[in-house]
Amino acid sequence: MKTIGIILIILGIGVFIFQGIRSTRKEKVLDIGPVEITKQVERSDSWQLYAGGGIAVVAGLILVLAGKRKGTA
Repeated sequence: MKTIGIILIILGIGVFIFQGIRSTRKEKVLDIGPVEITKQVERSDSWQLYAGGGIAVVAGLILVLAGKRKGTA
């Protein structure tokens, strides 16, 4: 559980740092025989910083602390 907690803390901090994912893809607009027209479409996927990152950090801290208490008892 301690390892999972550390992973959650790292992922939560990563959410605060990166704040989203941006990607570009080609989309076909027109295709008539040998003529093909495409356009590049940018897509930005962002998530709620405090909801995703905060919950991950808090859950990770809880798991790390629970692992320490379990190990010392």
